[in-house]
Amino acid sequence: MAKYDKKRIGELIDGTLEFYQLKDMMTSHKDPERFEIYREVLQDRVSWDDPILLPYGLHLYIVQKANGDRIVKCDCGHEFCDYRENWKLQARIFVRDTEEKMNEIYPKLMSPDPEWQVIREYYCPSCATQLEVEAVPPWYPIILDFEPDIDTFYNEWIKKPLPTVK
Repeated sequence: MAKYDKKRIGELIDGTLEFYQLKDMMTSHKDPERFEIYREVLQDRVSWDDPILLPYGLHLYIVQKANGDRIVKCDCGHEFCDYRENWKLQARIFVRDTEEKMNEIYPKLMSPDPEWQVIREYYCPSCATQLEVEAVPPWYPIILDFEPDIDTFYNEWIKKPLPTVK
């Protein structure tokens, strides 16, 4: 079973692995330490100390606060809300709901019909990083992506204690 160090996991995150390395990594059994190394690499890349419990998406994490709260947090340190709430409701939202707005990203006559589909772009209010994009019918509610069971994940899947605040 192959073991991967922080450098290799960092290359995986950055998308700089050679194809054969990525293929080997994807097809081999996962070493038991891989998630912890992955979490450590992510933790090393942020400027704040709240321990990352789980990556939640590109630039988003579920972290453990010193008071025990678990919240969604951006790379830049912006704190959204409890991880069981919908962080998107606290993001800056840009809705492409007209032909003009659609044509900023699609060639004319190749964009969705705004009466049938809109594109919602979610941005961090602090650093303006684009965090997610949804293409949905105009009337569709803002979607909560998922609500992970963090305790079960740590206790039954990786069988390690939750990271704690230093």
